[in-house]
Amino acid sequence: MFPILLKIGPLTIHTYGVMMALGVGMALWFILVQAKRQGLNTRILADGAFYTLLVSLIGAKLVLLMAHFSEYIRSPANLLSLARSGGIFQGGLTFGVIFALWYFHRYRLPTLKTADIIAPALALGHGFGRIGCFSASCCYGRASSLPWAVTFTNPYSHELTGVPLQIALHPVQLYEAGLNFFNFLILWFIFKKKTFNGQVFSFYIINYSIIRYFTELYRGDHSPQAFLILGSSPYLSLSFPQLFCLLGLVVGLTLLLILRVRRDRGEAIHRS
Repeated sequence: MFPILLKIGPLTIHTYGVMMALGVGMALWFILVQAKRQGLNTRILADGAFYTLLVSLIGAKLVLLMAHFSEYIRSPANLLSLARSGGIFQGGLTFGVIFALWYFHRYRLPTLKTADIIAPALALGHGFGRIGCFSASCCYGRASSLPWAVTFTNPYSHELTGVPLQIALHPVQLYEAGLNFFNFLILWFIFKKKTFNGQVFSFYIINYSIIRYFTELYRGDHSPQAFLILGSSPYLSLSFPQLFCLLGLVVGLTLLLILRVRRDRGEAIHRS
């Protein structure tokens, strides 16, 4: 838990920012390498990735602002924490996907083929981002007595994110980081074996929906307003992010089924 990686005089380099930059860099590297191999215009795709990233960051913060609007109205000073926060990932993903679809159409990039390249990159970049979350103590977990529970002790971390100090917590950020890296490997394997365009992107939506639903069970940073159903335990509750995960799972499975049926019909017509 090192929120500040380096401090030289007035210059402060935060670990979260470094890990985010590393994640973005690795994701862009993967996209451009695979785009070149697939014969896509790497310059147009690189520009699109940059603009989509900006739109996603803004979208993630907007969704966070709307989700906690009443809190920010009561305490405008908390807007500073909004500026430092990465926002809500599902919100950023939704805004990013909408913009990317427009961009692909505008510059005549094959939508599903390009989405299959971007999907593993999202998982890879997100894994590094969650390590950044751990270093900054944001998106922290609930109390735990497990041997691998972590205890935050840096007062600056508490000032930044409100993380409880001196209390053993689930390292939920590392759970999600590890699962995202594993998701990247799964998607990379599917990418090399795929039989139709859109297959990898469909599995990304499915896999991440499952990952996020699971990790939400161990989050400790949500207010009661973040829950649609607040039960006596996390396993009997349903947060709004989990609701989005269930919707995402339905969307991913539906998209996969539609694309698979389209492939089978195409093969049947080709054989006839």
